[in-house]
Amino acid sequence: MKTAAGIFTSMQDAEKAVEKLRLSGFNEENLVLLIPGLPQQQLDAVPTEDAEQPGMGKAIGSVVGGAVGLAAGAAMANVFLPGVGPVIALGLGAGGLGVGGALAGAAGGGALENLLVRGLPKDEIFLYEDALRQGRAVVIVLCRDDEHVDRSRNIMATGGAESIDAAREKWWIGLRDAEAAQYAAPRTAFEKDEQLYRSGFEAALHPEFRGKSPDQAAGALQRRFPKICNEEPFRRGYARGQSYASSFKDNQKTAAAKG
Repeated sequence: MKTAAGIFTSMQDAEKAVEKLRLSGFNEENLVLLIPGLPQQQLDAVPTEDAEQPGMGKAIGSVVGGAVGLAAGAAMANVFLPGVGPVIALGLGAGGLGVGGALAGAAGGGALENLLVRGLPKDEIFLYEDALRQGRAVVIVLCRDDEHVDRSRNIMATGGAESIDAAREKWWIGLRDAEAAQYAAPRTAFEKDEQLYRSGFEAALHPEFRGKSPDQAAGALQRRFPKICNEEPFRRGYARGQSYASSFKDNQKTAAAKG
């Protein structure tokens, strides 16, 4: 199973894109919508797994403002994302990405990479997380072949979606000046080392490596990045990427303590 994904600035654009995909022949069971979490009082209005399933689509729609007319029996899950809080996955296709049943509580929800257990490249997970932290919506399409991938991407692009490649570049541009400033070397040195440094930074955000020091992850890093993992710029970028990832958890703990 192949996947295509689009990042949308507004929930309305994401809903319209899903509707266009449906009208273009993509089955509902192959469509998933990810949105930042809703206030608890709204989440409480959604049926739990003990509720009658035929009303699920209507109930979800009442919570998220239409929710693209999801059909009865649509899967829904609530996972916890540091820096955002609850993230909701909607759609019949959510089951195909490892989402079970109806709504799980925020405390019981797993990390986003555990939710999206198959289909999506894991080295893109951090881009979806970043989009959700910015209050954006993400549409994921499960595709049977490359032709379906291209067609779904074109439909989403005409609906205002940002491509994953564009999102990746925008994400790095937003970090680049701060990373260059802390590099503690002449600007020209950072520019020379930037690609290696960025590769290390992004590697640290891969679910396989999160929370692991370079030594702890040495074997896997050697397999994935045999030619560059021992280069100093890569290792420095990796360390900064680990700090970047952990900062969201630290901020979440601080907010929880204050709350």
